[in-house]
Amino acid sequence: MVKKLLLIATLIASSQVLAEETPPTQPVVDPDGFTEPLKTLKFNPGLDQREFERATLTALNIYDPLEPMNRRIYHFNYRFDQWVFLPVVNGYRYITPQFVRSGVSNFFSNLGDVPNLLNSLLQLKGQRSMEITARLLLNTTIGVAGLWDPATMMGLPHQSEDFGQTLGFYGVPEGPYLMLPILGPSNLRDTSGLVVDYSAENWINFLNVAEVSSNHPEVWVLRAVDKRYTTKFRYGQMNSPFEYEKVRYVYTEARKLQVAE
Repeated sequence: MVKKLLLIATLIASSQVLAEETPPTQPVVDPDGFTEPLKTLKFNPGLDQREFERATLTALNIYDPLEPMNRRIYHFNYRFDQWVFLPVVNGYRYITPQFVRSGVSNFFSNLGDVPNLLNSLLQLKGQRSMEITARLLLNTTIGVAGLWDPATMMGLPHQSEDFGQTLGFYGVPEGPYLMLPILGPSNLRDTSGLVVDYSAENWINFLNVAEVSSNHPEVWVLRAVDKRYTTKFRYGQMNSPFEYEKVRYVYTEARKLQVAE
């Protein structure tokens, strides 16, 4: 027993000697002179996610003078999407084979390349205009009127250009934010661009689709269903009471990037 006590005492004495010989660790000093700067931060324990989002979104405010009306339209779109659009899309997905849905999407995408080409030319984007022209030729001929998309497989992906981007390219301001019924977020400039793109597509009447659609409105219905089918956004998916502000900000910033590219 005495030997065990002597051994323990020896170990304790040795550890104290080592501790005295080992120099204390110096605190790591950041280049700005602070040591452990996070210690100076004070967090409000009562700050919840909603308060944080409200403060953040106030700093990221967008010009929205028609906000009360836009919010009502946003709510209408939410309910229309929930009660009408998505059930129709789900039924379309259920009764239509995948290859048919892909063919429909490719066909309407090919039609959309016509205004894409016009707006690329108006923006003096030579290389993009040639790429879109090649897409149109390949998909309309080899792709059988656009039902198939060989251009993408050959390294010519779909590139979207609209008249709203063209106006922005020439310095036209975006104007007030708008929430369009069913169509979703927009602004005054982009809404005007939609009208011009729609008129140009009807005037060109590519593949005689515009003329046929005037006599067969079901073509427009199919196009609308396909557009919603290919759009991944879902109302309420952000799970936030500030979804309206977030959608408004993301749309506005995304359009700025599209105009600048």
